[in-house]
Amino acid sequence: MIGNEKLSPLVREIYPDISNTFKDSYILDFLNLPDIHNESDLQRGLVSQLKNFILELGKDFIFIGEEYKLQVGNSDFYIDLLFYHRGLQCLVAFELKADKFKPEHLGQLNFYLEALDRDVKKPNENPSIGILLCKDKDNEVVEYALSRTLSPTTVAEYQTQLPDKKLLQKKLHDLFEK
Repeated sequence: MIGNEKLSPLVREIYPDISNTFKDSYILDFLNLPDIHNESDLQRGLVSQLKNFILELGKDFIFIGEEYKLQVGNSDFYIDLLFYHRGLQCLVAFELKADKFKPEHLGQLNFYLEALDRDVKKPNENPSIGILLCKDKDNEVVEYALSRTLSPTTVAEYQTQLPDKKLLQKKLHDLFEK
């Protein structure tokens, strides 16, 4: 895994052993998406290639559903992708963004996590975790946005193709220089 994971303080507090569970970046080259795509294209691609997506996520993920419906009050809301993580014993909600991370994206995800914990989570399960999967992110903006959140969330980015070999070598070199 290249890069630092960006986790909210609450995630680290609730799940002290979480450090290697979620990646900071995902390679989704198996989707064959064009550089310009929307969230529906991303979601359809991930669901049709679910086996490959779960392999990219890592072990212990179980798929629950796409466009998972939550009803709060008289309104319906839909989580892009919902998983369960066996090791953490919690629901994991993925909110997909086909553009760069914006702090306001966390509000929507936090709302979904609250609804999941109040209405879906079983008593023996741990609090739900939210993953905001964005096409791009500025790590400093992510750090600021997550620093005061009281919600167990993380922000990750995805790439639709493997990075250039020279760029990977430079990142590895920089990583080992520290």
